[in-house]
Amino acid sequence: MTMETSLLLETYLKQLRLSAFLHNYTRFAEDAAQANLAYDRYLLALAEQEVIRREENRKIRRIKAARFPVLKELADFDFSCVPSLSKQRVLALARGEYLDRAESILLVGNPGLGKTHIATSLALSACRQGLRVRFYNAAGLVNELIQAQDERQLPKFLATALRHRLIVLDELGFIPFSSIGAQLIFQFCSTLYERVSMIVTTNLRFADWTQVFGDERLTAALLDRLTHKAHILEFTGESYRFRQRMEREAQVEGEA
Repeated sequence: MTMETSLLLETYLKQLRLSAFLHNYTRFAEDAAQANLAYDRYLLALAEQEVIRREENRKIRRIKAARFPVLKELADFDFSCVPSLSKQRVLALARGEYLDRAESILLVGNPGLGKTHIATSLALSACRQGLRVRFYNAAGLVNELIQAQDERQLPKFLATALRHRLIVLDELGFIPFSSIGAQLIFQFCSTLYERVSMIVTTNLRFADWTQVFGDERLTAALLDRLTHKAHILEFTGESYRFRQRMEREAQVEGEA
């Protein structure tokens, strides 16, 4: 291939945004010539690399768009610290069948047991399946909903939420909501009900949710929607962070 032809080809590949073609065509051509491969096999190899590259880029974009505060992998979770949690059940959920049925997952238990870790890991698995995911802290979501309502953008905000396949609502129950905040959270969850999967983490038993939402009827209606067809994972045991701190202190004392 002449220099002029090579430059023209690279220009066209850039215009067509075929980055894998651009990166691999010279090396693949040399390999094809040495192996005496036909032109169609050479083209197939380039096309496969382009598809792989685009799939990887798509996953990266999905993860970035989800706005995870920290990335957490299932492989890094110590299931032995939470005996009440079935590892097989969590791994089954990571396959994502619940997303096809728009089912939800509720992670319930005391702080420090890894609920956010599991929620993030499951959501990360969904991103790697090429699905649209969004992670929210519960208090942060309420603030965004109130702002959207004040700016008369609430219908648009809810429409955007419906374009996702999974929404994570983390730390529900740490901060009580105002009456307006509780109503907006209810409206948000009702809009997603049976249309978008949700993962909710909470440190409160269901019987105590009224403390956060204030209104018993609203709380009952919300729980009715969230628990319908939901996968409920209970976390019991001693705080993982507390246990780590005690182990560090014991180690320091031992060294002293």
